[in-house]
Amino acid sequence: MMILMSRRATEEMIQAVIERLRSRGGEFYRYDSSRRTCLEVDLKGAGLDEKEMLLMDGVADIIKLSSPLKLAGRECGRENTVVDVDGVKVGGNEVIVIAGPCAVESSEQIDTIAATVAASGARLIRGGAYKPRTSPYSFQGLGEEGLRMLRVAADAHGLKVVSEVMSIAQIEILDKYAHVIQVGTRNMANYDLLKALGKTDSPILLKRGMGSTIHEWLMAAEYLLSGGNNNVILCERGVRTFDAVKDMILDLSAIPIVKRLSHLPIIADPSHGTGFSNYVSPMARAAVAAGADGLLIEVHPEPENAKSDGPQALLPEQFAELMTECRKIAEAIGRNIADPKAD
Repeated sequence: MMILMSRRATEEMIQAVIERLRSRGGEFYRYDSSRRTCLEVDLKGAGLDEKEMLLMDGVADIIKLSSPLKLAGRECGRENTVVDVDGVKVGGNEVIVIAGPCAVESSEQIDTIAATVAASGARLIRGGAYKPRTSPYSFQGLGEEGLRMLRVAADAHGLKVVSEVMSIAQIEILDKYAHVIQVGTRNMANYDLLKALGKTDSPILLKRGMGSTIHEWLMAAEYLLSGGNNNVILCERGVRTFDAVKDMILDLSAIPIVKRLSHLPIIADPSHGTGFSNYVSPMARAAVAAGADGLLIEVHPEPENAKSDGPQALLPEQFAELMTECRKIAEAIGRNIADPKAD
C-alpha cells in the first residue's frame, strides 16, 4: 500500500508516521517529490490497519497498489519528476538535447565537438570512455583518461557530462567526472549494477534493453528508485526487429505510454534507434512531437573515421540544422529548446 502524506504535512508529521511504522517492524520506502511525500509499506505485515494510519496527522490517503511499479508508477498521484542535472532540468518544459560522439577519441576531437554542439544549443555532451562492444577486437574506449578529456571539454563550453558505466567498479570513477551516469542497453538487466547505482544520488540515464518490454524497462527503473535514488531518466533507444532492412526500430509509441504509466522523464536516442544518419533527424523531430523530454544525438566531425558507430553520427552542420527544426516543433507544442543565438 501507499501512504500519501498531505501536501501540507510537516517533516515532524512525516517522522511520526515513520516512527509508527518502525515501532511495528514495518519495512517501507520513502519517496519525496516536489509537492508531497509517499510511503510504500505493507501495513498488514507491520500489524497496522488503514483506519489507524488515516487518523494520524498529515496522512491524506492510503491507496492499494495494483501495479508492481510501486515507485516508478503514477498510482500515488505523483506529478512529473524533474531531474536536476547540476542546474539543467530534465523533465520540465525545456526539451534537453544531449549530443556528442559515440566514443571519446582524443582531447582535440572532444573539444571540437563540445564547441560545435554547445553553439547549436545542446545542454549536455555524451561520450563513451568505457565501450561495450560486440567484438573484443573493436575499440574499447580510453577509460579514465577519456573521462578526463570529456570533462575538460564540457567545462570549457558550459556543458554537463553523460557517460556510460559498465561495472560496479567503475561507479566511483564515473562519479568524479560525469554529471549523469548512463546505463546502456546491455546492462539494463544487470540488477547488481542497478542496486549499486540506486545507493548513489547521481542522475542515472537508463536505456531500454534492446529486447526488453516497457514493463521490464520500468521495473529496472524500480531497482534504482527502491535503492533511494530518485534521479532517474529513461531513454528509448530502439528495440530489435524482424525487419531485414534494419535490425533496430525506434519505438516512439513508448514515449506516450511511459508518460501514462510513469512520472519519470523520458528521452529518445534516434542515433542508436535507427543506426543510420539519414534517419536520425526525421526520428528526432518525431520524438519531440511525441512528447520526449530530451534527445540523445551522436555527432562527429569525421564520421567515416570514427572509431565506433560512425554511420549513425550527424555532421556538426547537420546537427545545427536539426536543432533549428526541433526548436520549431517544440514551440508548436508549448515547449522550448535552448537557443544560444537568442541569448
